[in-house]
Amino acid sequence: MPAPTTEAEDRPGAYRWPQPGDQPGAYRWYVLGLLTLTSAFSVADRLVFSILIEDIKAEFSLSDTELGLIGGAAFSVIYVLAGFPAARLADRSVRKNIVAAAISFWSLMTAACGLATGFWTLFLARTGVGVGEGCSGPSSQSLVADYFARGELAKAMGFLTIGASMGTAGGLLIGGQLAEIFNWRWAFVLMGLPGVVIGAIIYVTLREPPRGRYAPAGTDMAQLPLGATVRSLLANRVFMGLALGWAVQIMIGYALAFWMAPVMLRGFGISTGEVGLYLGLTFFLGGIPGPILGGYVTQWLTLRDERWRAWLPGAVSLGCVVPLALSLTSESFGAFLGWFGIAYAIFVASQAGILSGIQAAVAPASRGFAVAIALFFNNLIGQALGLAVTGALSDALAPAYGADALAIAMFAVCAAAGLASMAIFAWTAAQMGPSGYLERMRTG
Repeated sequence: MPAPTTEAEDRPGAYRWPQPGDQPGAYRWYVLGLLTLTSAFSVADRLVFSILIEDIKAEFSLSDTELGLIGGAAFSVIYVLAGFPAARLADRSVRKNIVAAAISFWSLMTAACGLATGFWTLFLARTGVGVGEGCSGPSSQSLVADYFARGELAKAMGFLTIGASMGTAGGLLIGGQLAEIFNWRWAFVLMGLPGVVIGAIIYVTLREPPRGRYAPAGTDMAQLPLGATVRSLLANRVFMGLALGWAVQIMIGYALAFWMAPVMLRGFGISTGEVGLYLGLTFFLGGIPGPILGGYVTQWLTLRDERWRAWLPGAVSLGCVVPLALSLTSESFGAFLGWFGIAYAIFVASQAGILSGIQAAVAPASRGFAVAIALFFNNLIGQALGLAVTGALSDALAPAYGADALAIAMFAVCAAAGLASMAIFAWTAAQMGPSGYLERMRTG
């Protein structure tokens, strides 16, 4: 029986509809669910720090700049350094074992954060969290690309992104309540330990799929030498555009996830537990529908034109800044949360296009390393630089603006990131034709 056709297939970059038998069965949704849960714990263990900032700051007498370094650089630098060898291994080894080992290690290091005695011990514990999490992302995304055909990859990546939203909400909500019931040290310990159990489940139950299952016919599955792999990825204008655009626009995501809790604590005079509860629920309510809707919209649009994998992230990166401005200038607590939830939902709708675009733009034998390069820029620019600049700008503005300085600094960084990422994604879409990407997607 021939595959269905549509008018969209005649357009540049249109997708060839899946053939009967393309899908590996319902088990792929179990795999996606398990990897989404892994992603959730990755983000929760990374960002639980944000809800504990004020308690840690008070105990160790730290500045916002120092907190930005612990939250950003301590995690990000080692994250990207660990990611490259792990990604290289992911492109030729058993990826599910890498994910299982990674979540077990970073979970133990999250618990170790609760034993910190000052700036440097907390800094070092955070680097351990970065080591584990840096090894997980490339293997997880590569696995998803081998369980879902390209026509459904954006939808699958949208569901995978839910993990980040769940983790952000869970880190704030659960971490805040644990800190309120016990203290910030026990919050780290109790947040970290469940990941060890998840690691065991992944190791025992997840099956490694055939590598490059949905690659175009004739694709070379052999891993290139390291130098050739790096050169091919750096020369790939579509991949590099998506990676750099993601790195700049994720400054918005990290700013929202890391600095929003202290903004609320300083601006509304409520407890850590209350902030964790209300902000966590808001992240959940905005972060669950956003990625799902973004995934389905991206899938629908890219069946007609592949350039929407770049156009849509560019549009929403700038679009989320408007409700963010309304949130940060609201005197009403309800309006503050409402506008913030809308801003976050718009922001996370961008992730499906970016993640699926990166996987589609590179060869199967380079997918893990491609994700590592993307995460290199993502973490150094989006997390380390973004959080440090926001913290330093807040300290600089504090003498003039007092408790409002952090909110002003956060919005300035987000607005600049929105404008810059929109320009980068527009450039990326323009490269899809001349680079041969659209023709390859049409015939794949």
